[in-house]
Amino acid sequence: MRSRSKVATVFLAATAAAAFTVVGCNDKALQGERRVDGGAIPSSLTPEQSSKVLAKIGDHTITLGDYVAALEHMDQFDRLRYQSPERRKELLTEMIDVELLAAEAKRKGYDQDPLAQQEMREILRDSLLSQSRKGSPGPNDVPEAEVHAYYDAHRDEFRDSERRRVSAIVLPNAAAAADALEAAKKATTASQWGELVRSRSVDTQAKANVPVDLAGDFGMVSVVGDSRGDNPRVPTVVRAGLFEIDKVGDVLGHVVTDGLRYFVIRLTQKTEAHDRSFAEAERSIRVKLVQDKLKERDDTLVTSLRAKFPVVIDEAALAKVNVDLSDAGPAPQGGGLPRGPRGGPR
Repeated sequence: MRSRSKVATVFLAATAAAAFTVVGCNDKALQGERRVDGGAIPSSLTPEQSSKVLAKIGDHTITLGDYVAALEHMDQFDRLRYQSPERRKELLTEMIDVELLAAEAKRKGYDQDPLAQQEMREILRDSLLSQSRKGSPGPNDVPEAEVHAYYDAHRDEFRDSERRRVSAIVLPNAAAAADALEAAKKATTASQWGELVRSRSVDTQAKANVPVDLAGDFGMVSVVGDSRGDNPRVPTVVRAGLFEIDKVGDVLGHVVTDGLRYFVIRLTQKTEAHDRSFAEAERSIRVKLVQDKLKERDDTLVTSLRAKFPVVIDEAALAKVNVDLSDAGPAPQGGGLPRGPRGGPR
């Protein structure tokens, strides 16, 4: 996930830390059915409990309601980490420090920074989409008839073609390749082939720190034309030549070239073509159907908002935008702005 701006991070951390610290201060309020361990967390409190103030930082207060709201978004393993009074006190101290820093950042106007405001808009977007998704079905909730219907209508998607694993000796010229091919024909074991790869191949991975019988491995591919079996490391000519080999362990009887390099190739593994049964495909279908339903719900929400608040784009101004990225730093981890829950399964 892309790291958030300082201001956005401060406000989020304050809310979460506030929630954690309630446990140590109000164990009695959460006794009985209101458990604070790894078990169920109540979805509601009495108004009196919810408004109970646990700490004050200037004009800001942390309440029991803050805690429960945050706990509902935490998995049970995280909750288990904060059961001891010592850990709760540590988090309370951290929460207070974060709140103080957030207030100071806001006082200095950091919350007006364009990046901070964009981050906050993204947080609000994620919150709205999360609320919109409440009550959405999970994979196990999709009716079996609907799953079967998808399977029957998309059988080609569950037909896995034959896949083969290729190992290769990469040579700089035709003469070196021809000589390596003759030596390869005499290599009857995987270890002998691996030693040949290490001694002759000019590929940068040829001397990687792997067992000798794995030297030269380029990975799995399917027949040329099957995009699901693409492998960027394997040139098309190598891929085509691999499917000329009769059995696992054999070396192709001729050298292939992509115009720059020459390859002596060996078939090291093969998986037969396979039609996945409904039982094998069912889980992936359920997940996809849930993803489709969530995207449909998100798109409906966005469409309704666009109707309510018409969007006008100045195409002429956009066309004039020229951003120089030559001196730009590394991209934020996780990519650009479109992050968040859209399209993901519950």
